[in-house]
Amino acid sequence: MAEHVRWRGESGKQYDYLAYPINTTFKDEPGNYIYAKRNSAGNWQAVYIGQTSSLSQRLASHEKEQSIIRSAGATHILAHLSTSALARRMEEADLIRNYRPPFNDTL
Repeated sequence: MAEHVRWRGESGKQYDYLAYPINTTFKDEPGNYIYAKRNSAGNWQAVYIGQTSSLSQRLASHEKEQSIIRSAGATHILAHLSTSALARRMEEADLIRNYRPPFNDTL
């Protein structure tokens, strides 16, 4: 069973995600996702934050990026469904501003 993880945006709003192994295959559904790893204290650390109209297509197309993201230690994809494109983009921006994941600047 996937672990429930709560992320807080810069705005203070909280977003609930489920953590899956990095090789998980997703259904063709819209949502937000975070490539992440655990730090030395055991807390989740975002490596890359994104949003998509299709988790299955977007994550499958991240093949080149996944090798780079894995080299940074990412072990999991945290995801949740969201049908509103506007809500997905706002959440993505809110989380990026708070966590400043290293690969959102380079990929």
